[in-house]
Amino acid sequence: MTQASIMNTYGRLPVSFCRGEGAYLYDENGKQYLDAIAGIGVNALGHSHPAVSDAIATQANTLIHTSNLYRIEKQEKLAELLCGISDMERVFFANSGAEANEAAIKIARLYGHNKGVKKPRTIVVEGSFHGRTMATLSATGNRKIQAGFEPLVAGFVRAPYNDITALEKIAENNSDVVAILVEPILGEGGVVVPDSNYLRALRELCDKHQWLLMLDEVQTGNGRTGSYFAYQGCDILPDVVTTAKGLGNGVPIGACLARGEAANTLQPGNHGSTYGGNPLACATALAVVHTISSEKLCDHAASMGKLIIDSLTEGLCDCKALIEVRGRGLMIGVELDRECGELVSLALEQGLLINVAAGYTIRMLPPLIISAEQATELADKVCSLVLNFVNNP
Repeated sequence: MTQASIMNTYGRLPVSFCRGEGAYLYDENGKQYLDAIAGIGVNALGHSHPAVSDAIATQANTLIHTSNLYRIEKQEKLAELLCGISDMERVFFANSGAEANEAAIKIARLYGHNKGVKKPRTIVVEGSFHGRTMATLSATGNRKIQAGFEPLVAGFVRAPYNDITALEKIAENNSDVVAILVEPILGEGGVVVPDSNYLRALRELCDKHQWLLMLDEVQTGNGRTGSYFAYQGCDILPDVVTTAKGLGNGVPIGACLARGEAANTLQPGNHGSTYGGNPLACATALAVVHTISSEKLCDHAASMGKLIIDSLTEGLCDCKALIEVRGRGLMIGVELDRECGELVSLALEQGLLINVAAGYTIRMLPPLIISAEQATELADKVCSLVLNFVNNP
């Protein structure tokens, strides 16, 4: 078989996986790989988790899809569960993180129009990633993925990440701003963790100017950073929060949650999705969320993340190319002073799956079910790879 019939949109690695179990994947030759990227943060419960497999099989044998022309019991149960966890009030279900962010952007624009702002604008930050649809691509702070797709969607004001002073200046000079859209931790931007008071300062700024605080937790949500949502570690509430990735453990689902005025902005006819929140996706997500809660995987992610970060910091303390080991929970980055994309292929040879973000940062998003033994294995392999890479160029 060849890839000749597939559009050339991905630079794929030369491997195909046949099965997975827990934190490991296996290729067609039976070789085992420790999966430290988890489908880019999707497989929160790892591979072939029985709760997920059982939920999919049971629901597929009952009812897969009806559309949002009708009530969907599993959707209502999932919405109630997520609202209880997040302290939000209402949910719109989509099929991906990009679609969840599209819903948030539309909420912000309609919110602005309802307040009499003719051309409402949303502040976005440099280094961010919100998706590859035209609106989310335009909101993304990465010129590389925008190139060739102009004209971009208008209505965004760009600011540096982790810079409240810059936002205050924007507020002074822009009366048409109605919202801020930001990741609590930059993912594709290189696992960049902001100052500890950043989200609280954003909340205060939004309250002062009656802006919506919209947090993109597509990657940071669902237990990834050691709390169910990253903002819960900062003692604030956003007006809108989006998530996807780990919510379905591989079954496509996204969610845009909102509270207050933002929760009631969209009305029938304003937005929709044919597949969004169908019975199969919601049954799977219910199993995922219940498992994260019952197995205390948020706490586990925090402790395993600390183990990995501490081990990496110790193992690379004498590495001349190391800039920083950073992260929160099981969202971890190792930044070097040089481009290190080739480490992805070198790691593959060693039976390890990693990713490189922003050119210089090794990104790790292992499944939340990773054991202490596997966490140590991951840290040891990354240290060995980095040291060999730096010392033997």
